[in-house]
Amino acid sequence: MGEKRKEAFRVVGLKGKGDFANFSTEVPRLAKQFLERVDELQAVTGPEVALYEPKRDSDHVEGIYYTGVMVDEPLVNLPEGMTYIELDEEYAIGKGQDIENLHRDLMKWMDDRGYQRKMEAYIVETYHPMEDSVEEVVVYLPIEGI
Repeated sequence: MGEKRKEAFRVVGLKGKGDFANFSTEVPRLAKQFLERVDELQAVTGPEVALYEPKRDSDHVEGIYYTGVMVDEPLVNLPEGMTYIELDEEYAIGKGQDIENLHRDLMKWMDDRGYQRKMEAYIVETYHPMEDSVEEVVVYLPIEGI
């Protein structure tokens, strides 16, 4: 199911903020807005990506998220309203097509190995189109250094 490795990301995207309960509709809406503007980037771009602030506890209602694409080089001249972020963390990584079960199964995989989630780092999801309009998702859950 999973693997653990250090991974670095360079991401350009749009920032959103909202209730965790609404992420399933808000994030795709922001991703659509970003994709309508992706040609403004003067850069080689990679897969679509979303970054999520982890929900710490039941009192943590609002979270920050980003939707965008991965880029090869750091960007300084960004289109208006876009943000550049670099991440470099240790992650538990899982792939699949059923995003809900993927998160749950990856959390179980981490628990079984004694890994702790790093709550102050973004969760990363990358999206990879496949045949028949199916999309594979790769989930990167940040973990505490061991």
